[in-house]
Amino acid sequence: MTERVAVTDAAASLLRELTAQHGPLMFHQSGGCCDGSSPMCYPVGMFLTGPGDVELGALDVGLDDPIRVFMSESQFEYWKYTHLTIDVVEGRGAGFSVEGPTGMRFLTRSRMLDDAELDALGLRA
Repeated sequence: MTERVAVTDAAASLLRELTAQHGPLMFHQSGGCCDGSSPMCYPVGMFLTGPGDVELGALDVGLDDPIRVFMSESQFEYWKYTHLTIDVVEGRGAGFSVEGPTGMRFLTRSRMLDDAELDALGLRA
């Protein structure tokens, strides 16, 4: 199965710690403005998705429930040919994202989908 999102081991480890503190989590890939284009991590229910959001997939970080990843539909139009990997590095987290106080910040690494992935997702004519 072709996936649009993945997570590094380092990010998965931090997500397990944050889940222990905050309960189930989710991501919404920010489209810019105040916090740039950071993946924003929220406790489930703190950020409400709607019909204008696309679920990119879910991250298996070794918990009971995977961590779902969303993006606005308008932003997805620009990113639909891209695979995203959620990673973590040292630095100040985004103001509203739960990793903010940890001294770490989530970031998105991206690459273009390869031909097999494009075919599997029905994105090649």
